[in-house]
Amino acid sequence: MNKYCLACDLANDPELIAEYDRQHMAVWPEILKSITDSGISNMEIYRFGTRLFMIMETDDSFTFERKGAMDEANPKVQEWEQLMWKFQQAIPGSKPGEKWVFMDKIFQL
Repeated sequence: MNKYCLACDLANDPELIAEYDRQHMAVWPEILKSITDSGISNMEIYRFGTRLFMIMETDDSFTFERKGAMDEANPKVQEWEQLMWKFQQAIPGSKPGEKWVFMDKIFQL
């Protein structure tokens, strides 16, 4: 198992944040299937204000390149991602077009 931690920001708009939370209470079945089909066995997203934190646990078949190719070929995933850009914004320091960025592990007990 591999674990990845990523961060993203939301637009600083209480109505958009509330809608983003609602969208994630009822994620489309096609999106859930695309996540698990890519080798992600667990995914959690936490929010504090406008900052999002995602923990992904994956099996050995998972790669970000494979997941990206699968997402590009899936119209429903593209529709979901377009919808999510309505709420999300790039985190400071990210590259153009990049929304979720890797976090560096600095401590483990």
